[in-house]
Amino acid sequence: MIMESKRQQKFAGVLQEELASIFQREGAAYLPNTLVTITKVRVSPDLAVAKVYLSFLNTNNTTLSVAEVNAHSSEIRYKLGARIRHQARVVPTLTFFLDDTNEYVERMDKIFDKIAKEPRQEDTEEQAD
Repeated sequence: MIMESKRQQKFAGVLQEELASIFQREGAAYLPNTLVTITKVRVSPDLAVAKVYLSFLNTNNTTLSVAEVNAHSSEIRYKLGARIRHQARVVPTLTFFLDDTNEYVERMDKIFDKIAKEPRQEDTEEQAD
């Protein structure tokens, strides 16, 4: 895996902060009654493309929510451009993705709970003696 440069990390942080602010103020226009969290932003080395990972609260269909945000990506990019015009030469093209980290963590927790409840090999052998 290629490490991001300090410049990419710093720019990604700026984008994450500004996008969070945009979604906080105007997110209801894209997804009513849904809380959107920007969990991670990855920026290409030339800072022209940004992959934005989203997490949703209060939605039944996350795939549909991501599609809806992507449908408004040019509008969101315009609003972002107005906010970062003094900090960046180019406003990156935005692509939104679902951050399924929470779902993955929940799934792993369930697996670990299931493993913890199963009797261990040694315990069953000791009981047989």
